[in-house]
Amino acid sequence: MQIRKATIADIPAIMQVVKEVIPVMRASGNFQWDDKYPNPQVFESDIAADQLWVANVDGDLAGLVAITTEQYPEYAQAGLDISQTAIVIHRLAVSPRFKGKGVAINLVLQADAVAKERGIDILRIDTNAENKIARNLFTKAGYEFRGEITLQFRPGLKFVCFEKLL
Repeated sequence: MQIRKATIADIPAIMQVVKEVIPVMRASGNFQWDDKYPNPQVFESDIAADQLWVANVDGDLAGLVAITTEQYPEYAQAGLDISQTAIVIHRLAVSPRFKGKGVAINLVLQADAVAKERGIDILRIDTNAENKIARNLFTKAGYEFRGEITLQFRPGLKFVCFEKLL
């Protein structure tokens, strides 16, 4: 498995992963993503900001993750101090074709490497409260549950926040 920065040329394969992931998310009651979000423009912005990583397995794009410092104001609902600089994971997705291959954990752990490189010792992540797979993944990667929140741009959905200190 190779983890590397994404390029614009990766957008079609990234969108294919998103297309594969959305039905799986919906089947488990997770309506966090839809046909409007995430879209190619979101990933183009991530690439322009140098914050999108992809995992390749045997030459195929297997997953992706945005590793940013963008914290939503709503993180404060979980008691997190958003004035602290933190590495924040967004838009984590792994193609169901690569389930069980360690892609997700390796993408999440890439955030640790980015945090260490930047001298940041706080990592944060959120997910839909119904996303039990992601919740287990985050715990496995050393994150601790911090609380439930709502997000203004995703009305009607509940999210959970996790934090990891290096």
